[in-house]
Amino acid sequence: MALLREIYGPGVEKVKLEHRVFKTPTGRKIELTTLGSNYHIEMNPSDAGNNDRYVVQEVIKEIAQASLVVASGSRTAPNPFASSSSSSSAAATAAAGSETKGRGKANFKVVFLSDCDYLTKAAQHGLRRTMEKYVRNCRLILCCENLSKVIDPLRSRCLPIRVAAPSHEEMCAVLQTVAKRESVTLTPSACAAIASNSQRNLRRALLMAESQGVATDKGAQLQLPDWEVYVSDLAKRICKDQSPAGLLAARTMLYDLLGNCIPPTVIFQALVRALLPKLDAELKHKVVTCAAEYEHRLHHGQKDIYHLEAFVAKFMLLYREYIMQNFSF
Repeated sequence: MALLREIYGPGVEKVKLEHRVFKTPTGRKIELTTLGSNYHIEMNPSDAGNNDRYVVQEVIKEIAQASLVVASGSRTAPNPFASSSSSSSAAATAAAGSETKGRGKANFKVVFLSDCDYLTKAAQHGLRRTMEKYVRNCRLILCCENLSKVIDPLRSRCLPIRVAAPSHEEMCAVLQTVAKRESVTLTPSACAAIASNSQRNLRRALLMAESQGVATDKGAQLQLPDWEVYVSDLAKRICKDQSPAGLLAARTMLYDLLGNCIPPTVIFQALVRALLPKLDAELKHKVVTCAAEYEHRLHHGQKDIYHLEAFVAKFMLLYREYIMQNFSF
């Protein structure tokens, strides 16, 4: 947003939430929520699943074509997704022109794609071709957490900028600032405990600080999110009962997590972290390898529960074999 404000001015802050419907060549409808202004649009095409390729190509094509019309005249482009009268469009264009007065020649619009590492390979290849075709009228900002999941041709066409996670000192400073503004007492020891247990995630740290109440003494037990406690209970149940009934109970708990909008990848990571302390070095290696395999399959499938339950069943098999080999009399 700082970059967009520098290019276009304060007009980029006037954003609007819209619900778009895309149609695939097979006639299937895909609903997607976008957030944008007259100068940019933000979206997460991975929400479309395996049909994200059509969403990416359609949105970029529509924005780029709208910019082509404006590039021959003024330097600003109307929102292609906005449905308004000609007079209001002219007024918006005039206001946009005044906002960008004195700034660079921005004859392009910006598309911000979040979680691009979750895009399918077909969508990434299609995005590469679309970027090359409309590069003069449209700029893309791709945001991801795992760069290794982005194909090399797409990475080579971008300028990589790494934003490191905040350090513990920076997180403590933010927590103290927020506590001061909210007139809440938060001791330095409490800040350090929250920062060390938040996995360098600032949003998680703020939520943990909010759940702790007014103050946290040194050595007090931090309150974890409910879904993490639920995943921990799931790990205990898996290690306790390796039977069809235990697998059925685990399936029910997995459905509960997915029903509460916990991403399947996050469930994978939290479940593995909860299981590893209960295993020795040899079994840890097998479990991590198995989890990586099923998580990789998860990104290429359509039913998350299949891959989560398959991992649980595989872990039960490995754990039961380990128990039988090492503790049989």
